[in-house]
Amino acid sequence: MIGMVINQVFTRYKQLIVYCTIGCSGATLDFVVYALLTNWCGMHYQLANFLSVSFGIVNNFFWNCYFNFKTRDKIAKRLMSFYSVGMFGWALSAGCLWLFIEIMGLKPLIAKLGTIFFVTVVQFCLNKFITFRK
Repeated sequence: MIGMVINQVFTRYKQLIVYCTIGCSGATLDFVVYALLTNWCGMHYQLANFLSVSFGIVNNFFWNCYFNFKTRDKIAKRLMSFYSVGMFGWALSAGCLWLFIEIMGLKPLIAKLGTIFFVTVVQFCLNKFITFRK
């Protein structure tokens, strides 16, 4: 019974589940690069966020392109679209970071963790219906 329900949920939401799984690798890369740039290099949190997000975007594009949405055509165009959606996500993330750090007084790493879920959902919707539409 439970196995059947899990199978139905996975079948129905497979792309979202795979997108989130891939997103974990990109978010991990993003977070590690951000931590290195802010803690060890002393870089300003907004510049570090821009660079770390860019690493995550490129990582996620190739994984999603080949394993999730299984698209092999128009790679350069799709990468530009995916990167644009990613930069939109970066802008959302930057706004959230500003709010969490400057207004609410949270530590930068805690603030960064707080932005990930919201930005992921927005980006999935945009990428599914724009970047990887067939």
